[in-house]
Amino acid sequence: MSSASDPLAALGSLPGVAESVDSVRKAVDRVYGHRVMRRRSTEITSEAALRGARASAALSGADWALEEVRRRTDFGAEDEARTVGAALRLTAEAGQLLSIWRQSPMRVLARLHLVACGVAAPAADGAADVVGRPRLAGEPVHEPLVDLPLPGAEEVAGRLDGLSRLVIAGGSAPALVTAAVVHGELLALRPFASYNGLVARAAERIVLINSGLDPKAICPAEVGHAEQGTEAYLKAFEGYVSGTAEGMAEWIGHCGRAIELGVRESTAVCEALQRGAA
Repeated sequence: MSSASDPLAALGSLPGVAESVDSVRKAVDRVYGHRVMRRRSTEITSEAALRGARASAALSGADWALEEVRRRTDFGAEDEARTVGAALRLTAEAGQLLSIWRQSPMRVLARLHLVACGVAAPAADGAADVVGRPRLAGEPVHEPLVDLPLPGAEEVAGRLDGLSRLVIAGGSAPALVTAAVVHGELLALRPFASYNGLVARAAERIVLINSGLDPKAICPAEVGHAEQGTEAYLKAFEGYVSGTAEGMAEWIGHCGRAIELGVRESTAVCEALQRGAA
């Protein structure tokens, strides 16, 4: 497939991207080869989901301690609690949408927004409700992390369609590149009225699992994004928004480091389980 018909593959040749892809692959292989993974992988997956959700919520302004997230059962009392609850629901839902993603990414994104908002289905009047559909012209967006110009509804619709076509077409791009573009594009577009950052990071998770890079979902990139800090996250994201080769490479590299830090987190969990400490 040519670079014209497979534009994501061309990103793999940007300076430093091949090295990031290789480093991520080696890191993922190491944690999958850990002896604890052979008999307790389900526990690692569950812990990675919890830690990933906590980290994603932290990036969206609800920076709770892990043990607070673990013990809480009520997530509807105030804004931060609702954000944490949304992140937990999204992480749980992501694994249920893998088979749909490659056929209908827009259906998955709509479902993710519904889940984030805690809604089972769109309102009966549909057009009057902003949940589970891309925003229309003039509708406000609440996204506390990102303070960049908001693309218009028409541009959002066109770029979402383009992203959907790329996902459905597949291609030869490494999983890291595809995941970084899906994450960056959704964060740039902010297509929904709320929870766009959480949805973008959940979509990144789906790509990493669905691609086969992280089939057991034990490498929570969200942890790495949060660990690198909000300032670094936004700086790298601005590189994506710039559309320059240097900026795109910086964003992909940032996402690669996030996966490697997620690997480090799960490796620590594996070692704690091995010692009987967790």
